[in-house]
Amino acid sequence: MPPLSKSHTSLASRRSSVFNFHQPPPQADVYYVGVDVGTGSARACIIDTNGVILGLSERPITRHELKPNHITQSSTEIWNAICFCVKNCLRDSGVDPSEVFGIGFDATCSLVAISESEDTPVGVGPDFTDNKENIILWMDHRAEDETNVINATGDKSLKYVGGQMSIEMELPKIKWLKHNLPKGLTDLKFYDLPDYLTHKATGSEARSFNSTVCKQGFVPLGVDGSTTGWSAEFLKSVDLEELVEDNFRKLGGVQGKNGKYLSAGDIVGKLTAQSAEELGLTTECIVGSGVIDAYAGWVGTVAAKVDIPTLQELAEKSDGSIGTSCGRLAAVAGTSTCHIAMTRDPCFVNGVWGPYKDVMAPGFWLAEGGQSCTGALLAHVLAIHPATAELSRLSEDSNISKFDYLNLILENLVSETKSRSVVSLAKHIFFYGDFHGNRSPIADPRMRASIIGQSMDSSVNDLAIQYFGACEFIAQQTRQIVEAMTKGGHEISCIFMSGGQCRNGLLMRLLADCTGLPVVIPRYIDAAVVFGSALLGAVAAEESVQEHISKPKGRSRRSSILSTQKSQTSLTNNQQEEPHSPYTAPSATASTTNMHSLVYPTGSHALMTPMDEGAEENVDYFNQPVAKHKQSKSFAESDDSDDDGEQTLSFGSKSNVQKGLSQSLNKLGLKPLSTLDSKKVNPGDKLWKVMEKMTGPGKVVLPSDPHHPDRKLLAAKYEIFLEQCTKQQEYRKLVDLVESENIKGLKV
Repeated sequence: MPPLSKSHTSLASRRSSVFNFHQPPPQADVYYVGVDVGTGSARACIIDTNGVILGLSERPITRHELKPNHITQSSTEIWNAICFCVKNCLRDSGVDPSEVFGIGFDATCSLVAISESEDTPVGVGPDFTDNKENIILWMDHRAEDETNVINATGDKSLKYVGGQMSIEMELPKIKWLKHNLPKGLTDLKFYDLPDYLTHKATGSEARSFNSTVCKQGFVPLGVDGSTTGWSAEFLKSVDLEELVEDNFRKLGGVQGKNGKYLSAGDIVGKLTAQSAEELGLTTECIVGSGVIDAYAGWVGTVAAKVDIPTLQELAEKSDGSIGTSCGRLAAVAGTSTCHIAMTRDPCFVNGVWGPYKDVMAPGFWLAEGGQSCTGALLAHVLAIHPATAELSRLSEDSNISKFDYLNLILENLVSETKSRSVVSLAKHIFFYGDFHGNRSPIADPRMRASIIGQSMDSSVNDLAIQYFGACEFIAQQTRQIVEAMTKGGHEISCIFMSGGQCRNGLLMRLLADCTGLPVVIPRYIDAAVVFGSALLGAVAAEESVQEHISKPKGRSRRSSILSTQKSQTSLTNNQQEEPHSPYTAPSATASTTNMHSLVYPTGSHALMTPMDEGAEENVDYFNQPVAKHKQSKSFAESDDSDDDGEQTLSFGSKSNVQKGLSQSLNKLGLKPLSTLDSKKVNPGDKLWKVMEKMTGPGKVVLPSDPHHPDRKLLAAKYEIFLEQCTKQQEYRKLVDLVESENIKGLKV
């Protein structure tokens, strides 16, 4: 594997911005796999016991829209893509399959239809003869009428999904299938995609609280008088009596009777012989209960180690339970952004889905807000502006991203126009960006964008201002969501980001200054979700790991079983399909931060603050404010580092990671990662302990002082933002009233 390219930033900048945190050396021969299935691709990673990613692979998956609003996928294609990625990770990392103890899955919240009698895919239309297309994707909107019928019931279960069921959820899709499939719901059973993947891996019919509670209307036992989880009265009222048969068999059954429901990371079972062979693993690999992809982002980020006084105070007062995570808002960003927070008690917030009980840990509640378009908004603003072609040419000529180039333009404009700051530069642009409706906290799909302050300027400079306005909108709307959640009972102390938007220093600074909250950027920016899934595998396998390491080498129960089996995994991995042509191969993805520089880095937590006492200030809205501290000689400066101080530990094979590492780490006096306390812990606490041990450090962007001119200006513009939001609704109501009277007049 060729060496990764070096950063072009200065040594001082890298030391202050990389995740400088002492990591213990790897604990030998214990690894975990994570699988993430998004809308457009499947990916897998393999991590060691310190949470270091040793292999990462991605493969595209297709989706079909043969008819408007009918969007389908194939579970067969998805499983094959998963197997390809897992085998790639094993090959690239050099990890022996027998050393992989656990695997976790996450996926989009899409409906999978399977034959009960044959356990095979069943086509979901519009071409019902194509059984390969057996998934109705989350973004499929075919079931609009069915959604309206379900919400018209006003059933009590609806208050636990934000007051009404979304067209993206499962029951409306099932109702549509009943009335459109040639044989209705006969011989069908249903899974949310994460639950289907654990079924495919283990053969178990266990379901997750995460999928069933968040997307299918399941109300955990004891909540609001629920005794079975599913409501027979509710399902019959919406003409889905087939789902009630045999204690709700088609949906997963009743807990303790014919069904099993699990929280995140609980043990589902071991890989079957067939799935183990297909994945290139062993039948002793334990599968953890999966989650929806955004929730894997929560798992992979909110335990990041950061020097934030508020969090440190709360941690000192905590009992070490998963309740420590309460108040940490995970913002999982991509095309859209999901905002997920945990509480000890249920908090009902208008426009925010939930509260959901037990979906991460028994006895705890989660809420899920969101912005319908964030990454898509920034892309849209660039796409519709007359100067977008010129921006593409200029950024390509400069060999930097479009967003970095726009940030550079803004920086130059401040100087050229003698403006006070970038925020002041755009003070008369009032950008409200709900181009695709509003999910939270208005929950109004009819909301649209409005921009005040536009001129006839069509230059790249104007595009930069419009882009800033879109970034400011994302940050102001995040503040609106945080305030709504706070009003509903949440106590949010910081925001843990993930996704490619973390690379945008301008956006991260605006998020901190608009919300007044610290923004934490994870160690693995682009891989936080799949990393979170790997942690679920680590949680499920913990007892197996404990038993293995407590015995002399090769004498654990697990080792004995594997040694007596005729293993096919080595043959499978040695004879797996040849790599794709370099012209067509799906690329393996990596975090934007060079991952080789993150393998067991050393130093202090990277704390980025605009006003750190005694530090040389270097504040801007583009590179994120960095406080430069005096550094002691670090591992980056040791004899094993290159000529400009870049850390040279490679991302990739196990042997490369460990080669030459022991001596350097021994000099630092670091000890191997300790295992979890053998004392009995609650399932949620086990999850939290794994998250704390493996998540690693994060960077922090702290908000400016409340009296800083930019904070004051953004606060003033927030009031205008709120008025733009409410006025649009008032204007729409006014014209709708007039138009309804006009229609009545025409009928007369």
